[in-house]
Amino acid sequence: MSENREEVLADFQACTGIEDVGEAIYHLEESNWDLLGAINRVMPQETQTLPSEMDVDVEMIEEVKREPTNSDKADPDVTVISCIGSDCPLPFQLPVSVSADVIPLPSTSQSETNTRLLQFHIHFKDKMAQLQIPDTGTVGDLKQMIMGQLGIPTCQQELGGWKQYPTSDSSTLASLNLPRENILFVTIPEIMEDGELPTEESNIAERLTQSYTLNIRDESQQKDYNLKFLGSKTVLEVKTDVYTLTDIPVRHQVWNGWPPQLKNDKTTLACSGIRHPVHELTVKRAPISAHPVKENKKIIVDLADSDNSSVEEFEDASETFNEDDIFVDVETKRMQPLIPDNVEDETAGCIHFADQFTNRYGDCHPEFFPGSLDEAVKEACSKPAKDRRLLAVYLHHDASVLTNVFCTQLLGFESVLQCLNNHFVVWGWDLTHESNKLKFLGSVTRTLGSVAAMTIRNIDVERLPALLVIMRMRSSTEIFTVVHGNVGVTRELVKREQDAAYQESLEADRAKEEAKRHQELLETKEKERIEIQRQEVELIKEAHRLEVKSQLPEEPEEGDGDGITKIRFRLPKGECLVRRFQATAPLKILLDFLVVQGYPSNEFKVISSWPRRDLTLLDSKLTLQELKLYPQETVILEER
Repeated sequence: MSENREEVLADFQACTGIEDVGEAIYHLEESNWDLLGAINRVMPQETQTLPSEMDVDVEMIEEVKREPTNSDKADPDVTVISCIGSDCPLPFQLPVSVSADVIPLPSTSQSETNTRLLQFHIHFKDKMAQLQIPDTGTVGDLKQMIMGQLGIPTCQQELGGWKQYPTSDSSTLASLNLPRENILFVTIPEIMEDGELPTEESNIAERLTQSYTLNIRDESQQKDYNLKFLGSKTVLEVKTDVYTLTDIPVRHQVWNGWPPQLKNDKTTLACSGIRHPVHELTVKRAPISAHPVKENKKIIVDLADSDNSSVEEFEDASETFNEDDIFVDVETKRMQPLIPDNVEDETAGCIHFADQFTNRYGDCHPEFFPGSLDEAVKEACSKPAKDRRLLAVYLHHDASVLTNVFCTQLLGFESVLQCLNNHFVVWGWDLTHESNKLKFLGSVTRTLGSVAAMTIRNIDVERLPALLVIMRMRSSTEIFTVVHGNVGVTRELVKREQDAAYQESLEADRAKEEAKRHQELLETKEKERIEIQRQEVELIKEAHRLEVKSQLPEEPEEGDGDGITKIRFRLPKGECLVRRFQATAPLKILLDFLVVQGYPSNEFKVISSWPRRDLTLLDSKLTLQELKLYPQETVILEER
């Protein structure tokens, strides 16, 4: 509905000349989006005269006199048109002896009383034409009448303003449920290089059968493709085939080189305005947004306008995005099939096959023919006898266990490779997907016959991959022999490869186990060395502590007189230790006491509070009284 309203709005603005979108929508809303009603609302009745204002009885009157209006007299480009004489493309005949200002109608028999005569007001740029056609006619008949009067080829006519848009030119007007009076607008792409439109339909028919070569540059992967298409191929079909080659979905393709007037992907190449016979194009992948859209949006997919990519596009659409969404690089993919499922174009599938074969197995492989099977047969077998070569058709299947060895060892073997390249035309196809297998069998049936197709159909997956050798024998082209993937040399190579892989895996496991044991042994020895070294250090410390303890004087009693000082030690973990010393005792006695308690001077500082100083750095022969550690003092132990 939203798309129909957009078209009604565009048609309304084109007819009335109202450029203000708000004003145009106001008139359409007031008329419930009825185009004729809205036009009648804004245009005075005296400035227009529609055929409905005439007194016409389709069943009784064969000719109707149309009185020219003031607007007709003022505009010489307004023409009253009817289908007259034997040249009329419609399935009925009208009299030719009619004056120029008379609009003849077909006579209506009793059996045709249900047929309605539809009137169309056709607008093209600054011209207008009026047509009458019964609703038994088709959209194609209407386009034929437009071409006869305005010189616009039918393949270029894009008609807007329909109440219900037709699905094809073969749709009957009765099936569209059209009112008696209709206003349509003709738009065309300005396609010709000289700016002029072809005036004869025969020119268009000729262009539809011509072959167009599109030189397409893939800027994302820096690859060039030379593709040939008939002029009847649509732009959308070309883009879909390019998706098969480049893995860039149609919705992500950014093109350069298409004519700027081209707006509709359903336009054929013949009518698109590209150069003949060769046209240059470039394509690349559209940049991916790095940030999600936070607002919730409903995704609407127009299945009518989306070709084979519709399902793929719908599945790719997400309904909502949150801040916790994880975005994955679309280029990170699993191993790609040699030919995608449901490939449309055989030539595009073969080119994709060759590219993916190189990506998967490397450059050492036969040169695959880039064309259809029919073209490969002609290239190999349809030339003069001295120029003929054998055709080798390589059939691939990813489910076969022999595929990897066949592709890397047999097809990549130097002598086999030279033989194939010198004496064969090699053509490849992937049978992994059932749809592609059916497409290949259909092509074989058309090219080689049903017997050849039956031979291929009977090849089991276990016997794939296979090489079909095709040659010209007498007057027919037939399959000469089939080299299956399970031949003795291939099986022997598979066995050798499996044995070598097993031995390699076994040796790797043994090496890992040996390295693990060796590492554990080194770690154990290192731990033992460190433990022994630690015990030796502890023994040395304990011996030194016991020696110092044996030389340390006894702690004086509290009542031994005034020559006693009381020292409080604040230990690193917050505990406190108190001891009395003789005031005349040297500093060494205090430090030896700390050694006995497990706080040697080489590991701990002994800090006096005032003045702040490290006692371990002072002369150990000075007395405690000289150091002003009398009659009492608090010292702090800090780890170095």
